[in-house]
Amino acid sequence: MLELDRQPEPQLSPFLRGNYAPVSDELDTGELPVTGTIPEALAGAFMRNGPNPAFPPLGRYHLFDGDGMIHAVELAGGRARYRNRFVESRGLLAERRAGRALFGGLSEFVMPDPELASEVGLFKNTANTNVIRHAGRYLALMEGCPPTEITRDLRTIGEFDFDGRLVGAMTAHPKWDPLTGELLFFGYSPVPPFLRYHVADATGCLVRSIELDLPAPVMMHDFVVTERFAVFFDLPAVFDLSAMTSGGPFVRWEPSNGARIGILPREATSGDEIRWFEIEPCYVFHFLNAWDDGTVVTVDGCRAPRLPIAFGDEQLDEPAHPVLHRWTVDLDRGVVTDEQLDDRAGEFPRLNMHRSGMPNRYGYLAASANWETDTVRFNGVVKYDLRSGRTTVHDFGEHAESGEAVFAADPEGSAEDDGWLLTFVYDRRNDTSDLVILDARALDEEPVARVHIPRRVPFGFHGNWMPDRGEA
Repeated sequence: MLELDRQPEPQLSPFLRGNYAPVSDELDTGELPVTGTIPEALAGAFMRNGPNPAFPPLGRYHLFDGDGMIHAVELAGGRARYRNRFVESRGLLAERRAGRALFGGLSEFVMPDPELASEVGLFKNTANTNVIRHAGRYLALMEGCPPTEITRDLRTIGEFDFDGRLVGAMTAHPKWDPLTGELLFFGYSPVPPFLRYHVADATGCLVRSIELDLPAPVMMHDFVVTERFAVFFDLPAVFDLSAMTSGGPFVRWEPSNGARIGILPREATSGDEIRWFEIEPCYVFHFLNAWDDGTVVTVDGCRAPRLPIAFGDEQLDEPAHPVLHRWTVDLDRGVVTDEQLDDRAGEFPRLNMHRSGMPNRYGYLAASANWETDTVRFNGVVKYDLRSGRTTVHDFGEHAESGEAVFAADPEGSAEDDGWLLTFVYDRRNDTSDLVILDARALDEEPVARVHIPRRVPFGFHGNWMPDRGEA
């Protein structure tokens, strides 16, 4: 067990209080108590990443700033084991040697001293946003930096650059193609070139990289791919380097810049092959899925009318919660139509990954009990039947706080929703967390199992189910 001496002060940010507050120790505990029965078919590891600052921040703390910490529950034979570990970035190791924070964050950038900057860089690669497995490698991701390779037991190996082929950063939301085994992703930058598109083959070798021209550096959190296309949303969340160097927030909302959707053939060899289509300004942190029929591209995602989270001293006048939305791009006619699919606040959309890039009937969103201007509380899961329009809701209760629900396919199943949903759920009444397993086919029923975690698991971002058989 690792005990860190100093913890962040909660008054520095709402993201250091309640279940946002970090934990300091690293556990490895087997034979966890279980209420219900873990399905025998669930054999593998559920890993989820999130921000967990190891030291008090130097200034204003933003939720996106914290050091990466991965929480993993291994399931096999109806039994469960829990493990959590910091992602030991070069920045975190330097801070441990110093015994204090050395880097600022998104709300208040602090220029590191020259010696530290030459060793680590201007920013700390927190690797705090997602964790994936591809071609046998486990990668912790943070969109502003290269991926960090870890082991199955969560030990940090170090930054991974695809044997020197990757230039720049890697998104925290790469897309796995279940038909080809490829991993498709992008990287953005606040300095030119602002956007690059990459393809890694099924063996994990980076085989294609293309620079795409953007008029301004934007924070592009996610994208989607279809059988034939990679789809990019150029939205007006713009980087401001001058504000960054003066200690201010370096992301601002500029709706006058406009917004557009870019459609790039997956096999393109030049960025000139992308086609752009104007849309109303909005922001999308996460997409559910996309597909095409050759001439029409359909995209589902969580649309907010503006950037729904504040940076620095900026204050949102009112909540800007995202809702499930659909864009349809007709390539022959050169037009985009869109429709709102729901009016309930929701985020963290997931699907059966074996339908990624293809038409899907079902999608799953984290349901928000309240979307305030400074914090958000999720307390349920909504299942969308996109064919019939029906929805099913699982509510974890008044005292619960949940997060992203990850789909784990039943290896013996054949229907799209044959499987389970896995998510950490926090109970405010007793300050405890469970891994809750829901039957995706009967979402409104009681959980199949609750795995009782021997510690509170702080609210985090994204994760995945890594089955012992297959990729997803």
